[in-house]
Amino acid sequence: MTFPAPETPAAAAHTGGAAPGLEADLALALRLADAADEASMRRFDAPDLQVRLKADATHVTEADLATERAIRDILNTERPDDGVFGEEFGQVGSGARQWIIDPIDGTANYLKGIPMWTTLIALAVDGVPQVGVVSQPAIGRRWWAATGLGAWTNGTDGARRLQVSAVDEIDRASVSFQSIAQWDEVGRADDLLRLSRAVWRDRGYGDAWPYMLLAEGRLEMVAEFDVKEYDIAAHVPIVREAGGRFTDIDGADTIATRSSLASNGVLHEAFLRLVQGAP
Repeated sequence: MTFPAPETPAAAAHTGGAAPGLEADLALALRLADAADEASMRRFDAPDLQVRLKADATHVTEADLATERAIRDILNTERPDDGVFGEEFGQVGSGARQWIIDPIDGTANYLKGIPMWTTLIALAVDGVPQVGVVSQPAIGRRWWAATGLGAWTNGTDGARRLQVSAVDEIDRASVSFQSIAQWDEVGRADDLLRLSRAVWRDRGYGDAWPYMLLAEGRLEMVAEFDVKEYDIAAHVPIVREAGGRFTDIDGADTIATRSSLASNGVLHEAFLRLVQGAP
């Protein structure tokens, strides 16, 4: 499945231009997603799908492995000097540029034949995610962004620019918290309860989708715990280029602390205070 490329000239004019080379990197990331979609859809909902447990008791399927290999094969040819960090095959190479990959985010959904799973592809430069692609081929959706080029999604009339919502009051906000168990396991269940009482609506949509709903202006906040870099790196450029803000749960600009809080920007500080129990 091939998706439209972003309208980079208009986006660059709007934001002041992208960092040198990011147009080519984004184009490559979209081609990586095409290859990943082909590999992952080949075995989606297959009755004989091979599944095993990893050492951390999470599932991995043959499709996870095949999808990450498909991405790495292209990177090995076209970006041999870049580092690669993927969920299934770890880190190869080092340096300022690193591709960060989650071949199938939502493996539990994938192996159950539920179409809410994605491939996540990011390019970080000096540790900062600058390019992100989130592809959800089972429902024909894709989102992408690069710093200075805007955030986009595919629509019936071609690529559509993303913009976060302008909601500026907590009691009018709709949020996604991923799962109660996530918050409870880190001793933050009371913080989640406080959040749910303060907002208009809360739901646990799960995995990548709520971040994309945030970038589309349909949610005002997403927060979660126990996330690795490959779980969230692709979301960062998309949320930020859509006008939102992305930090960890304590407000730090990092993806390395196993937590995340993404918002529409205008409510970010208010959400941080709320989940931290600050007055």
